[in-house]
Amino acid sequence: MDTPADDVLAGVGPRLRALRRARNATLAALATETGLTASTLSRLENGKLRPTLEQLLPLARAHGVPLDDLVAAPPTGDPRVHLRPVRRSGLVFVPLTRRPGGIQAYKVIYPPAGQTPTTRRRTHEGYGWFYVLDGHLRFVLGEEEYLLGAGEAVEFDARVPHWIGSADARPAEALVLVGPQGEHPHVTPAGR
Repeated sequence: MDTPADDVLAGVGPRLRALRRARNATLAALATETGLTASTLSRLENGKLRPTLEQLLPLARAHGVPLDDLVAAPPTGDPRVHLRPVRRSGLVFVPLTRRPGGIQAYKVIYPPAGQTPTTRRRTHEGYGWFYVLDGHLRFVLGEEEYLLGAGEAVEFDARVPHWIGSADARPAEALVLVGPQGEHPHVTPAGR
């Protein structure tokens, strides 16, 4: 049974031959350049010899191509999250997660104090957690009010009426995690 490695290695020979011919190099010249024998190079190009890393490295150098090109490695993909910011109720939400359900992460930008259209407290199911990245936030939870600066974090039951906004004339930014009932985002203090 062929493995994925067999499939990848099967295409190496034709790629090696095409690279050598594109450079108008002979097997003898390539042998001198790589330290491999002309017989080994011929067997590699014809698929009669399974290539090893020790053989592929000097061939990649000689042909001036990355090793990934010799084996036609699949692209690894872009690991960055490219989600579009959303404006809602005067706030800018930058989603940081893509998966549905579970805990969702956002960077939220709060406009300067007095520029938020509402200070009405909201409730919803689940738990909330936020970490102040920049600026100062005013956090109202139930009948209590808190002023928070960069580096401070809060975790709360979102069923309690709450409101979050900038505490002064500057915008504020926070990392916000919101999870369904029963899913708590937690921060463990250092040293535990």
